[in-house]
Amino acid sequence: MDQIARAAGVVRRTVYGHFPSREALIAALVDIAVESVAQAHAGGRAGVDDPAEALARATLAVWEIADRYRLLVALAQRSVTMEGIRERLTPVREACAAVLQRGLDKGVFASPLPAAALAYVHEQVLFGLMEAVNAGALAADRAGRSAAVTMLISAGVPAGRAAELVESLEP
Repeated sequence: MDQIARAAGVVRRTVYGHFPSREALIAALVDIAVESVAQAHAGGRAGVDDPAEALARATLAVWEIADRYRLLVALAQRSVTMEGIRERLTPVREACAAVLQRGLDKGVFASPLPAAALAYVHEQVLFGLMEAVNAGALAADRAGRSAAVTMLISAGVPAGRAAELVESLEP
């Protein structure tokens, strides 16, 4: 809490005035992060008809947010728990499942998994990549692209097509 107070430019008592504990502060930050992820996911797929492009855009947008909160997720796993994080992410996972189902219905995606299960896989891939960046196994500046390509490949898009699509979306 001391470090958080210093980073915010206030005294520790001020932080405790708003949050009774470190866990309460982390839970509030997780709620903010989840809302940001939901907005990024929605914005990434808005107005995009092609399910593959919608998935890639949503993943790239989510990664920008997730990258900012990588260390928070590591802290939150101890106090909020992964179950609590997953519960908060339910609306994002359901939106992802809808994009995946649309792609499966159109033949853009091919998976032995139903869309709802594949959405869980995608969620866990993002968590895994966040940990990989934290551990230095993946460069942060390549992680968003890697995440989007991985999502497309896991949905059944051929690797070459997935890489081309994501590359075409990067600025």
